[in-house]
Amino acid sequence: MKVKRIVANIHAEHPEKAKAFYEDVLGLQLLMDHGWIRTYGSDESMSVQISFAEQGGSGTTTPHLSIEVDDLDAAFEGMKRAGFPIEYGIVSEPWGVRRFFVRDPFGRLVNILEHEQ
Repeated sequence: MKVKRIVANIHAEHPEKAKAFYEDVLGLQLLMDHGWIRTYGSDESMSVQISFAEQGGSGTTTPHLSIEVDDLDAAFEGMKRAGFPIEYGIVSEPWGVRRFFVRDPFGRLVNILEHEQ
């Protein structure tokens, strides 16, 4: 047996509010919309990971999600333009990532990161 996919399920009273953050800024595609659930994704090949942490690193709060992007500066500027609250960073961390934390429309803390070259 092998795990094929892990899906993060985030409770949202208004799932349509995900569009501005996850589709418009981050560029994910709307894969499924049943009204009560909207699933976003990408055709990128991704590894399966699930993390358990007592903190978010560097003494930060543990984020609900971590999303790796290929252009952190563009993601940061997009989030600022869209009015989403930045809570940490951009910071270069000692373990080799650049990142920032932002709140999504549902109040979830999201770690947006890229690996440093």
